[in-house]
Amino acid sequence: MSLRAVRAFHAVKPELHRIGAGQRLVVVVDGLIDDLQPVVGLAAALAPFPVATNDYPGVRRVIAAHEPANVYVAALMNAAAPFIAGAFDCDAFRVIEASFSMVTRAPAALSPQQRAPHFDSTDPQFIAVLHYLSAPGGGGTAFFRQLATGIEQVSDGNVDLFVRTATKLARAQRLDAGYVRPDDPHYEMLLAVPAVAGRTLIYQGSLLHSGLIPPSAPLSADPRIGRLTGNFFLKLG
Repeated sequence: MSLRAVRAFHAVKPELHRIGAGQRLVVVVDGLIDDLQPVVGLAAALAPFPVATNDYPGVRRVIAAHEPANVYVAALMNAAAPFIAGAFDCDAFRVIEASFSMVTRAPAALSPQQRAPHFDSTDPQFIAVLHYLSAPGGGGTAFFRQLATGIEQVSDGNVDLFVRTATKLARAQRLDAGYVRPDDPHYEMLLAVPAVAGRTLIYQGSLLHSGLIPPSAPLSADPRIGRLTGNFFLKLG
């Protein structure tokens, strides 16, 4: 597939959110890719995806540099670059990992870690980019503060405290608690961004965050049916 088959264009004005006591930035941009169906087709050609090896509650397929789906990686990164540079005052970044992901795990089967907000890295130069390719059932992505500690962003200095506290809270949690809810008694929601097909979120991976997965969301592993996202981890500089 040619790069022209996955076309990027100038998006509408982005939303810039400053959240929590640290006023950390979350960028929301709609329309970076003008036709999502070729991208969904690229993902479907790679299915079935393997089960994620980390705490992601579903399946994930890493996109290799030599694969046809890398045209999507290039198109989205080129379109997102001005927003990344503007928000985080950087001249360059490199893609550490790009993947297609789908939430598929039933609420009753979640591990304790999957029932709570999480972080991707303690490195403040580590940036996550989430691109909704479909959004069946609604939901979204939310950012949180751990109430017992006040932690909103995990660093090398507070990671041990965060993990100890999160582990203690998980032990006290009901086993049927399911996916993270906006009214979680142990975490205050700072921002919720609704899932919209074509929407891109850009934020530091050290921020506490979670997908909001409503009961109506189809937990299908079929890229043409389920909650399909493009997930990118970047390193600034």
